[in-house]
Amino acid sequence: MENIDRMLVCGDPSFGGAMYGCGTCGEYRFVPFRCKSRFCPTCGNKYSIDRTTSMSFKIVRCRHRHCVFTIPEELRHFFLERRSLLNCLFSAVRSVVLRMFHKINKTDSLTPGFICVLHTFGRDLKWNPHIHCLISEGGSGNISVWKNVTHFNYRFLRDSFCTALLNELHSQLGDSFKPVKSDIYRNHVNGFYVYAKNKKCNPSDVIKYIGRYLGRPVISTKRIDHYDGDFVTFHYNRHEDEKLIVEKIPVMDFIERLVRHIPEKHFKMIRYYGLYARHRKEDLRLEHAIPQQQRKIYLGMNTWRNNILFSFGYDPIKCPCCGRTMLFLELYFKHKPVPLIEMYEKAIGKYRHFP
Repeated sequence: MENIDRMLVCGDPSFGGAMYGCGTCGEYRFVPFRCKSRFCPTCGNKYSIDRTTSMSFKIVRCRHRHCVFTIPEELRHFFLERRSLLNCLFSAVRSVVLRMFHKINKTDSLTPGFICVLHTFGRDLKWNPHIHCLISEGGSGNISVWKNVTHFNYRFLRDSFCTALLNELHSQLGDSFKPVKSDIYRNHVNGFYVYAKNKKCNPSDVIKYIGRYLGRPVISTKRIDHYDGDFVTFHYNRHEDEKLIVEKIPVMDFIERLVRHIPEKHFKMIRYYGLYARHRKEDLRLEHAIPQQQRKIYLGMNTWRNNILFSFGYDPIKCPCCGRTMLFLELYFKHKPVPLIEMYEKAIGKYRHFP
């Protein structure tokens, strides 16, 4: 509810903002504060950009494999009814990936770098928790500084993920989970589906993958086709055959599908493991996709002004009359609700001789 309340007043000038003025033609513009809620499509996009930038700094310059760890439909309701169980998904994926690399060379005991991101939604916005994982095709070992790994054992991933997750759930839910566990093993003899195909994700493409899969919001506003006050129409491409599906549902059902994907407060949706989990002296010998000297350039481009320009196609402090950059004049915050026209009148009176 906190996220929803904040989203509803996002951009409301009554909650504060900044007044800008043009030093050439005397034009004024008020830029309101944003809510910074994960649920807000505007602020969520900014959050996604920030997270993508942060993740890209950790990436080692090597090929990566994009894997998706999914669970069967009969397990999904456990995670919806008890949200803390979502931690089990991360624990299971972590143990499986580290064990797979350890088995490749037990003496060297390779440690890869991998990033796990929890998505609780499918393309149709229904509850479908799964883990997107970006794994380096190689690792640092006890002997080797770096060793490439090109073969991922699909069978091992499927079986191990199934066993690891069911054991985690059993430890959390107790013996009452035993009948469900037995049914799952009986109905899924090949384990849980894990997508791990090699798409030749080179270092130059890794950051694109991060932005596309690891930082996206529940639904893009581009996928919402129509809203008439009672019904919302949106589209998506079905996973099975990529067929375009158009759904029209009541607005309250649409909101219900969205709000269930708001994470609990302080819950980490993105987690780093292996080489990306910590900074060691050995890591300095590894070459990163974005060198240290280039990171200031990326951070400099990642300002709120540039993000609004790239995301929504307009410059918030560009003068609409002469096109020059407007200057910051005054900050408004923690004030009582005031009509926007009053803010402009006060600013014009205070900075009468501004140009």
